[in-house]
Amino acid sequence: MAETHKSSKRVLVGKVVSDANDKTIVVTVDTVVKHPLYKKYISRRKKFMAHDPANECRIGDKVQIIESRPLSRRKRWQLVQVLEKAV
Repeated sequence: MAETHKSSKRVLVGKVVSDANDKTIVVTVDTVVKHPLYKKYISRRKKFMAHDPANECRIGDKVQIIESRPLSRRKRWQLVQVLEKAV
């Protein structure tokens, strides 16, 4: 019987916006938050640099990334899987 290990690492889903660097992708993650005063929903967008060891991602791919130890100055995420390939 296989047990699932509960991890405290964050997992995000986003879109690849750059793959120019070697073994690195830039993923933009869109979130929707509620404004504390006006109670309207606002879209927030943030970029994350993620490690792609096989250089398998291309611009437009939908990917899943997970938190990891610092790999470089700005890279603290790793690619888990490609959910959708860009056309």
